[in-house]
Amino acid sequence: MKKQNKIISEPAPILLFVHKRIATLKKVIKSLKKNDKFYRQELFIFSDGPKNESEKVQIKKLRQYLHKIKGFKKIKIFIRKKNIGLASNIIKGVSKIIKIKKRVIVIEDDLILSQNFLQYMNTTLEKYKDKKKIWHISGWNWNFKFPNYKYDFFFTRYATCWGWATWTDRWKYFEKNPKKLIKSFTENKIKEFNLDNSYDFWSQVVRNEKKTIDTWAIFWYSTIFTKRGLSINPINPLVINIGNDSFSTNLNGSITKSKKTFNNYAPKKYPKVINEDKFLLKIIKSKLKPNFLEKVFNKIFKY
Repeated sequence: MKKQNKIISEPAPILLFVHKRIATLKKVIKSLKKNDKFYRQELFIFSDGPKNESEKVQIKKLRQYLHKIKGFKKIKIFIRKKNIGLASNIIKGVSKIIKIKKRVIVIEDDLILSQNFLQYMNTTLEKYKDKKKIWHISGWNWNFKFPNYKYDFFFTRYATCWGWATWTDRWKYFEKNPKKLIKSFTENKIKEFNLDNSYDFWSQVVRNEKKTIDTWAIFWYSTIFTKRGLSINPINPLVINIGNDSFSTNLNGSITKSKKTFNNYAPKKYPKVINEDKFLLKIIKSKLKPNFLEKVFNKIFKY
């Protein structure tokens, strides 16, 4: 009972990363406020700057809205005068706050959250804080039907970044160094990194090295993978992506088939053994057709 009280009285801060999408941002805030005891949470908002002149008006309106957000225990807004990009904004923002708060919950301006999202994140952060095998808590997962699975969560090697959480003693190892990875990864290691060649994650590392893309999530995954850590995932997603691009619209359709489940799902049963669930991973790989898998991970790991 004491541990439960600690979870309620000392929840992890929420880090919210925004750019120019005020319409989706308002929906994100609305979903946050549907969470029980959201008012006990600290909210740190990182507002990236405009890429060009045309974005200045949008971002000005968005920042005016940010100052109208109320109800949280504490709200602090960090304003970027210049555009540093989503990857740098997240890396810098997480690194800044996690040093002070020791644990963080991270969301973006295009994610709708279940009413049980914060409870799940805070409970799981507390439960696994001393379990060094666990590096990452995912809020999103494919809305597949896993047959007769007796737990509400499972462990995997990969990490998704649509609503996630971690601790400072894990994040401190984060490293974005594609050249180092390319030198150190063997062919067998790349195969394992690619979910046994189910999807070409590795190409993103290569493209970052060539500077054709600038992302961050693939390097958090590679950090966890290199340290032989695991992520914990909910059987049913507690996050929906509502990004404005056409792909996100299509993806939402696949995730939200069971809207009632999304709204009411309150995960409670944790696996007793901390190992990657080979059975569920095999199901995931079998259900993800190459074209769909490519779209999903290109969206997730664009960051």
